[in-house]
Amino acid sequence: MTDQEEKSREQFTPTPHDAAFKQFLTHPDTARDFIRLHLPADLLSLCDLQTLKLESGSFIEENLRSYFSDVLYSLKTTAGEGYIYVLIEHQSTPDRHMAFRLLRYAVAAMQRHLDAGHVALPLVIPLLFYTGKRSPYPYSTNWLHEFDDPALAGKLYSSDFPLVDVTVIADDDIMQHRRMAALTLLQKHIHQRDLAEQLERLAILLIMEPMTGQQLISLINYLLQAGETSDAEAFVRKLARRVPQHEDALMTIAQQLEQKGMEKGMEKGMEKGMEKGMEKGLELGELRGIEKGRKEEALKIARNMLQNGIDHSVVMKMTGLSEDQLAQIHH
Repeated sequence: MTDQEEKSREQFTPTPHDAAFKQFLTHPDTARDFIRLHLPADLLSLCDLQTLKLESGSFIEENLRSYFSDVLYSLKTTAGEGYIYVLIEHQSTPDRHMAFRLLRYAVAAMQRHLDAGHVALPLVIPLLFYTGKRSPYPYSTNWLHEFDDPALAGKLYSSDFPLVDVTVIADDDIMQHRRMAALTLLQKHIHQRDLAEQLERLAILLIMEPMTGQQLISLINYLLQAGETSDAEAFVRKLARRVPQHEDALMTIAQQLEQKGMEKGMEKGMEKGMEKGMEKGLELGELRGIEKGRKEEALKIARNMLQNGIDHSVVMKMTGLSEDQLAQIHH
């Protein structure tokens, strides 16, 4: 054992109560007797005690170790695989939040069960064995009693949690969702290849409902990153023309998209030209082909850009060609 392990072991040395309890309860036959004696009849009837198996309690959170000595057994129940916890409190003052701690232990055991590859949650039965000086034990072991309104908490945690299934909400209903409407509409239809049919609805929402500049940017970023639309730039431009108060911001985004598209196209074209030039140069045994191929491709790209009405200065900047070289294109 390393010094660190020894130190860690000393840090969590159990009290005499713990040591004796653990020595007895980690013996399966003793544990069976203990469970038969103390488990309520309705729960005991669920358990197959012949399948009792001692499990490691190492997953218990470090900050809980100082409170409990834990013994964890797995077994088969009529409801599937399950666990029984036996916990001893060794403090002289009972813990007001013991019930909640028991629940945390139970959830930790359930999580470990899922991590082992199981699909269904196991039934976990926490059992508190109290030996404190104060008698009787003064607090409820029902964690719901820790709430100000136990009945409301019981209803909440024993019922289905609220669900907002955007996929089944009608678009017309989403239009009434006020400040959340635009994002919700986009989230519902984000996987469509063509969002054109949502354009008008989205434009109406951007006009009618207040939205901060940062929210607008987040909305469009979401469209670009998660969306599968074939032409995001065209969609943003059309949206800009329909929403005067956000037109400048949307057009700026569209121009940035266009610039990125041009740069990507240029990069791909130049790369292709270089490959073509290199192949030609290698065939002729000279390096001049590389430069020639690069120049030919740059001229070809420049010609396309000029034909699409892009300004000369932008073309020169993007292609690296001089004014004289551009002039050759017109001849």
